[in-house]
Amino acid sequence: MKLPAQTTPVLLGAAGGAILLAIAGFAWFGWVSGGTAEKMAKERADAAVTAALTPVCVEKFKESADAAKNLEALNKIEYYWEKGTFLEKGGWATMPGAKEPNRAVAQACAEALAKQKL
Repeated sequence: MKLPAQTTPVLLGAAGGAILLAIAGFAWFGWVSGGTAEKMAKERADAAVTAALTPVCVEKFKESADAAKNLEALNKIEYYWEKGTFLEKGGWATMPGAKEPNRAVAQACAEALAKQKL
């Protein structure tokens, strides 16, 4: 069986168009692979959980016995990662039902507390 003479250019054009569409889709149209989509979804979910739990940490901190003294100590800490560690050690970044403190919540809580006065 012999293909018509016009078949080869049509097939080459379709293949070239598919390649160009894939390049344009991933480069300019926002297409992502499944792995990238999963990574982006996990990052957004983690950020949402942190945003939801930060007020819990702030309230636990404010309700502690020496809140003003602890806030003063927190504000004296120079490095941001040490502020998160301070909140983790104090137990304010440990959420109800959790055994370990949440590092991201501790960092966000430190930022939120830096803006507040007791």
